[in-house]
Formats: sequence, C-alpha cells, structure tokens
Amino acid sequence: MKIVITGSLGNISKPLTEELVQKGHTVTVISSKSERKSAIEALGAKAAIGTMQDVDFLSETFKGADAVYLMETLDHSTFTDPDIDIIAEIAAIGRNYKQAIENSGVKRIVLLSSVGAHTNKGNGNLVMHYNVENILKELPEEVHIRFIRPVGFFTNIYRSLKTIKEKGVIISNYGGDQKEPWVSPLDIAAAIAEEIEKPFAGREVRYIASDEVSPNEIAKVLGESIGNPDLKWIEISDEELFNGMLAFGMNARIAKGLTEMQAAQGSGALYEDFYRHKPILGKVKLADFAKHFALLYNN
Repeated sequence: MKIVITGSLGNISKPLTEELVQKGHTVTVISSKSERKSAIEALGAKAAIGTMQDVDFLSETFKGADAVYLMETLDHSTFTDPDIDIIAEIAAIGRNYKQAIENSGVKRIVLLSSVGAHTNKGNGNLVMHYNVENILKELPEEVHIRFIRPVGFFTNIYRSLKTIKEKGVIISNYGGDQKEPWVSPLDIAAAIAEEIEKPFAGREVRYIASDEVSPNEIAKVLGESIGNPDLKWIEISDEELFNGMLAFGMNARIAKGLTEMQAAQGSGALYEDFYRHKPILGKVKLADFAKHFALLYNN
C-alpha cells in the first residue's frame, strides 16, 4: 500500500515507519524539518517536507494514498509562549487535516487521539483530542476512520528526570497505590501498523495500553533500575503543581490544563471510558521501560 505518516521521526512515527517499510509498503513521512530528510530516506521511506499548517502541501502529499496516519503536534517552545492557545492551535491542525482529506480523496484514516477524548469536560488539555475527533467525524461517511486512544506514555516520566536526579522524587498532584494504565510508544506503533494493514470500514475507537501500575510501583521499579531504592513519588496539591509549572515559565492555560488532566488521572475519571472498552495489554511492561530509563538517566 501507499501510506502517509505524519509525526516525522518521533517516538511513534519512527518505529511505525520502520515496520511498514519492512513489510513492503511504500511509505511517505511528513516532517517540517528538511534536516530530517536523509534520516527518513535511510529508513527506506520518502520524505515530504512541509507543515501541518499548509493545507495545499497536505492535500498534495495525501493524494493517491491508500491510508494516512495522522497526529497533531506543536513545537515545544509553545509551552512557554504566554500568548498561545494550544487547544485552538490543535483544532486548526485538525481542520487542515479534514480539508486535505477532502481535497485528496483519501478514504482510510488512522488518527492518534488519546484517552480522555470521549468527553470535553474534566480532561484538561486532552479536550484537544475530543475536538479533533469531532472535526474528522464531519467528513463524508465514505471516509473510514480508526481513532487510536493510548493512555499516558511511559516516556512522559522523562519529564521528571531533573527532580529525580536532584531530589530523588517524582512529583505530581496524585500518587499512592491505585493502579492506572500506561503505554509504550512501541506498542502504539505496533497497533497502528496493525490497523493500517487490515481492511476496516466505518468509524471505531481502539484504546491502547501496555501495563497497569501505581505511582508507588513506578517509583520503586525506576528507583531500583537507577540504583536509588529511596526514590519516591510525592503527591502535592493542585495549586502547588500549577504554581510550580508557572515558575518554570509554562503558559498558564497549558499549566491549568495539565493540572486538571493529572487530577483526573488520580481520581480515575480519565479512565472511565477506557475501562468500559479495556484492550488486551501490549508487550512492553514497566520493567522493560525501566531498563531504557536507566540508560538515559546514567548518560
């Protein structure tokens, strides 16, 4: 098949591209950075250099594809831009994708969404995924869509490297022994490849998770992996978390959304629909992630 992949060579798009190329598909990878061209081509894929904000570029790149994998992202610098409205920016990308799909005539779409996309209330910044799902649902019925909803990424824990190194703690506004689902980008990539390759019609949701572990279990396993058995997951108030992100220079709207999202993780509200449609867990477990975490931590 002819397949278009968005997301450049990110944690999902790179292993996804590798798998699809290995299986003999013709893969085009969209990247906004021309310096990624050679790395994309080294994987056996074609590079299409352009942005998610350019509808004409997207339309031309999607043309003739048997399937397109979509994800939305913004540059990390936006998190400290006080003026940006991340929800509006992501919705604009969703509308660009919708227009490009209509212009190009592509009929099979796999969208990277998120746990929490079942609602527009109480999920913080994850409302962006609810919005994009609903934008794409406006497409004609002959456009078939798989909405992929992973839970929180193990790799998000890398954001705590600084406090782990300096203070021996992971800090959030929830904690304790209540298990929650986590996922590896590798399991997400494998699931997306599976969805792209199999025939599908209509519009369905697929949740993806790799393991179910509690904050205290995460601290214990990661602590052992880095030689710090005293590593702790510390729970602070919503206000303390929010103010800490502001002190770091984060956009206030984004900080508020992250605080609300993590509170919903702690209460379990974020996972209500996930547990109604709980998937078979993937291959990558916390112990597997801990090995990679230790390598990064030590280097």
